[in-house]
Amino acid sequence: MCVFLYENTGLIQSKGCGVERSSERKVSRGIFSSCVTEGFFGNMKSRSLEKNERSHMCFTISFNGIICSMASLFSKMFGKTSESVIGIDIGSSAIKVVQLRKKGGRAVLETYGALALGPYAQTEIGRATRLPIDKVIEALKDVLREAKTTTTSAGIAIPFSSSLMTLIEMPRVGERELAQMIPLEARKYIPVPITEVTLDWSIIPRNENPGESDKALPVSTKTDVLIVAIHNDVLASYQDIVSKVGIQASFFEIEIFSTIRSVLDQETLPIMLFDMGAASTKLYIVERGVVRVSHTINRGSQDVTLSLSRSLGIPVKDAEELKRTIDLSDPNAPTEAKELIRSTLEFIFNEANRVILNFQKKYSKALSRVYLVGGGSALKGMAPYAHESFRAETLAGNPFVKVEAPAFLSPMLERTGPEFAVALGLALRKLQEQE
Repeated sequence: MCVFLYENTGLIQSKGCGVERSSERKVSRGIFSSCVTEGFFGNMKSRSLEKNERSHMCFTISFNGIICSMASLFSKMFGKTSESVIGIDIGSSAIKVVQLRKKGGRAVLETYGALALGPYAQTEIGRATRLPIDKVIEALKDVLREAKTTTTSAGIAIPFSSSLMTLIEMPRVGERELAQMIPLEARKYIPVPITEVTLDWSIIPRNENPGESDKALPVSTKTDVLIVAIHNDVLASYQDIVSKVGIQASFFEIEIFSTIRSVLDQETLPIMLFDMGAASTKLYIVERGVVRVSHTINRGSQDVTLSLSRSLGIPVKDAEELKRTIDLSDPNAPTEAKELIRSTLEFIFNEANRVILNFQKKYSKALSRVYLVGGGSALKGMAPYAHESFRAETLAGNPFVKVEAPAFLSPMLERTGPEFAVALGLALRKLQEQE
């Protein structure tokens, strides 16, 4: 076992070591594919597109300042039976990686890690950054090395902010005719020339088990189509990163589809994924694996930190640590700090409730559940506090329940789960490629 000791965090913890883009129309069938039986979208293929102290860089959601590295421990416990794969999530404030291997039909967790990007931009841990490509490459190499990953077979996430996704209504015609119509219709929604993006689409399946109110409605002559567009420059940047790091990435996937795969099962009722990152909070309302609504709120976990720093007159670094120690459900927690955190969260929750209300009015359906994911959602007491606002069952997303891991790690994996939803979802899809 490898032991990482970082005294500056106040915590000591040990772990086991571990785009065919059409040359004329630029239309790609392969950014995502529908899989109704498994309840998710996601299949963006790769296309042919012509230091600071280590202890300040590495962290998990529990702010313990370490990389979770468990490769040798897991290999001893479970053995090796298939090719290992990695899911890589390059976020605004951190890079997350998860390495899996399949054994006996089950995904086995080999190693995982998170690396804060703030220090690479000469700023604090937890802050959102806009790093140049060379710094992203450096950071990705660092986290792969520190997590002791053993494979280059990977899937990469594309941030939702780097894509355009919208639901449009089209005539109910054959797929070949639809393929000719959609690029023309998509021009109305894409704010750049269609030749500058990679475009993909998927027909939204009709409800196979309609309720009585649905049966009374006349058969529609229209069909819903989900279209996704990603600027070619974004894809080129990610391919550059992949090439220079030495990763063999067989697909790129918009992060929401990775999250759906890792967090949801066979939910048939509408649910909301509440993805709180450093700079923003993304909301996705999903029904039967279909993204019905997506919305971005320009507030995130770093706003909580900055509020604490300004109001309490403490350094941002100390405010970040304080934020991670306050339990919103603890009546004995410092009142002022707790109220400051709640104030920022209330702004986000109010905006989220407006999105929920609009969905309910449009579809005449209520949310059945809310899943909290993203690093910002791992605040202590977040789920019960969010439940008070959303008035729906609210749970912290825990993707690690879909993989085999030692029982003694369950508490930590449950605590860090929300942050690794995207990375683990990517790794799960990569494992599916082996089938």
